[in-house]
Amino acid sequence: QVQLVESGGGLVQAGGSLRVSCVASGSPFSRYAVGWFRQAPGKEREFVAAISWSGTTYYMDSVKGRFTISRDNAKNSVYLQIDSLKPEDTAVYYCAATSRPGAVIAYRTPGAYDYWGQGTQVTVSS
Repeated sequence: QVQLVESGGGLVQAGGSLRVSCVASGSPFSRYAVGWFRQAPGKEREFVAAISWSGTTYYMDSVKGRFTISRDNAKNSVYLQIDSLKPEDTAVYYCAATSRPGAVIAYRTPGAYDYWGQGTQVTVSS
């Protein structure tokens, strides 16, 4: 079992930056793939980025160059650095984890994950 807790969300002006964090507990984290998803009001949850246990990353096309996913296994943490924030980035950001093996591209679907955090709100003002 893994418990995930996101933090770092907040209210930011467009063009600013934010780093959201996902901290895991309950099981060694180093062998888990982790993904970030977001859900805006009235919209479906969408994939943002994923990182495999070995550090391979995969991004949604629309966030490439602005979002950076990274991990620090010693701290049981995965981070999502968001730069050049846009109002359309406003959403609740969720992290998810799985120990199931697979190519990193497979981690773009919510069904690939077994554990989810409660989410952290990111609001971007124009």
